Amino acid sequence: MEQVTEQTVEEAAEKLPILLIPQLWVRLLCIGVLVVLLWFFVNPMLLGIRHAGCYAGCVVCVTGIVFFALNPMISAAADKIWKDQHGRILLCILAGFVSVCVLFGLIVSICMGVALHKKPKAESTLVVLGCKVRGSTPSLMLQRRLDAAFAYLQAHPDVPVIVCGGRGPDEDISEAQCMAEYLTGKGIPEYQIYREEHSVSTRENLTNAKAILERELFDRHITIVTDGFHQFRASLIAKDCGLSCDAVSAKTPWYLAPSYWVREWLGVAQFLIFG
Repeated sequence: MEQVTEQTVEEAAEKLPILLIPQLWVRLLCIGVLVVLLWFFVNPMLLGIRHAGCYAGCVVCVTGIVFFALNPMISAAADKIWKDQHGRILLCILAGFVSVCVLFGLIVSICMGVALHKKPKAESTLVVLGCKVRGSTPSLMLQRRLDAAFAYLQAHPDVPVIVCGGRGPDEDISEAQCMAEYLTGKGIPEYQIYREEHSVSTRENLTNAKAILERELFDRHITIVTDGFHQFRASLIAKDCGLSCDAVSAKTPWYLAPSYWVREWLGVAQFLIFG
């Protein structure tokens, strides 16, 4: 009886059955879902929007499609690798890495969801983070941020607003100037708007905005206006800059949200690793 048990354990150790998905309909269903998800990462690039979230999403989706399409062959190859001690270590490392990435994405997504729905607790200086300008007009995402800022300013007419963002190589004016012109065009007094026209990143947005707060003797508690997916990372950077913050979130176009959501996972990872 003892020999049978040892033999069973040994045979089990020589196989890696968990990768095999014998049901064809399950594999086809997974491929269909991944093809739909792939569209969400390819479509922004067709619209001229290219960033790390698009590329990472495409890589994951294509890898998943290949895995499910060639599952029997990949499973058989994994079984062979598993029989070798070094191969077994390699597969365990790979499985651990994938598990950590999935867990990290889940935890960060929960934090992003909480930050997205955060509401301002009190009046504070509004800081609108920069976004793409097309020529001299705001992009769709920037316009939504500005509309969210305008709605807040209508409810709190005495609150100063700092608009952030320098001029990119394909922009006719700085993002800050574009935002200031948009807000003044909707009736916000120019004296209420402070421009920060030199930054090219979220950290620079907030670092330079902090300098304006100190120069004008404003409180270091601010309300950040940006897309909902961006609020969590922005709050981490703000705290790292010595600021406390509330949030006013702009709505992101549904067809762009998945790629930017994945980009934020990478951005949060970069912040945690490099600061």
